[in-house]
Amino acid sequence: MRTNHSAGGIVFKKEHDKLLFLLVRPKGKTYWLFPKGLTEEGEDEKQTALREVREETGVKAQIVEKLGTISYFYTFEGEKIFKTVTHFLMEYEGEDEVFDENKEIDEKKWVSIQEMSTFLKFRGEIELFEKAKKALKVT
Repeated sequence: MRTNHSAGGIVFKKEHDKLLFLLVRPKGKTYWLFPKGLTEEGEDEKQTALREVREETGVKAQIVEKLGTISYFYTFEGEKIFKTVTHFLMEYEGEDEVFDENKEIDEKKWVSIQEMSTFLKFRGEIELFEKAKKALKVT
């Protein structure tokens, strides 16, 4: 069985006294996730997370803290793969002025805490979001 490792971020920003979080909808899918991607040779988890958030969304962010790692199995082209994903809490710093839409992402969206339950569907991502809220001291 093949294994792979990814890293990504739960990116937040404050807008009009409201906390918003960045989600992406992968190409051809109906579900939403936090941006993430495969670690490239020579990268550490932090470098991967920052790069992937920027590549997938055009968003520049700064790491606040490591939230944790989730693991799961999935099947790709008939092969079972064991995947681990490390997530970091990240604070929004800005966006690239010119951003070419990512080939892997159909859409990005900023979502409030109150709306998040209608977007997150996977247990691991829900648990990481709970950790992010605790780190930010919000409910």
